[in-house]
Amino acid sequence: MLISVAMVVMAVASAVGLIADDRVLVGAPIWAKPFKFSVSFVAYCLSLAWMLSLLPRGRRVGWWAGTVVALASLVEMVIIAGQTMRGKRSHFNHETPFDEGLFNAMAVTVVILWLGTFAVTVLLLRARIADRASAWAMRSGIVLALAGAAVGFLMTQPAPGQRRGVSKVVGAHSVGVPDGGPAMPLTGWSTTGGDLRIPHFVGMHALQLLPLLVMVLTALAPRFVRLADDRVRLRLVLLASGVYAAAFALVLRQALRGQPLTQPDGVTLRAAGLILVAAALGAFGSLRVPTSLTGRATAEDFSAPKELAS
Repeated sequence: MLISVAMVVMAVASAVGLIADDRVLVGAPIWAKPFKFSVSFVAYCLSLAWMLSLLPRGRRVGWWAGTVVALASLVEMVIIAGQTMRGKRSHFNHETPFDEGLFNAMAVTVVILWLGTFAVTVLLLRARIADRASAWAMRSGIVLALAGAAVGFLMTQPAPGQRRGVSKVVGAHSVGVPDGGPAMPLTGWSTTGGDLRIPHFVGMHALQLLPLLVMVLTALAPRFVRLADDRVRLRLVLLASGVYAAAFALVLRQALRGQPLTQPDGVTLRAAGLILVAAALGAFGSLRVPTSLTGRATAEDFSAPKELAS
């Protein structure tokens, strides 16, 4: 929670930098990266804090894992902000021994952050949480977040024409084109080649979106009798998790093929169509009226989601 507050302050400071500082680095406003990272860390740390608060046991291990994640996030953000103020790249920078040392330090913090999140994942997979839909939304979300975070390791591999120990820049976000080319507004994702930041983003934010789905289903349950049954909510969460995983795999494959998100080819469109059809059929099947419902929800039907709402 403390790191989340610090990241809010950093986001505000970066927003001011976007307005007051007209410097451009690798084709983007120089303060865009610290702004996006700080906002992402706010969402990431708040989500982990909430999930850790729901653990019925293993709280001490969870506290240490969360502390490791928080400190690793802080170190990474300090390096990003420091390099921004110097007018230097924070990622993939091997221009000087100092820059290379900072990037290597960031690589270590990312590994530590990933391992800390993995520890929280193990705790959530083993935890007994009363509401099954809530439990599986958190489990699926954090597993997908781990997969999305792991995409970052692919970015550190030398791009064509780069050599470790020789090139000033080793690694890239883009696939098939150099970093810093034409990009989408706001996100900065490449519009001429693949971009590994897309699956990185999609995977990591499952941590927020899948639990948010449960909150929406919980809020709608008093109005829609079918959602009053926890089995229906569980089916929908499992379906959403599967669809989300398929979408993550699709955008990862698209990026690795060097294909822009805005210019999908026939193969990508057909795969996306199959995912949509599966989602529609799955939703239809998940919303079948359970035999236990007689057409009217009772107070007991909503007892399970109260834990999530609290």
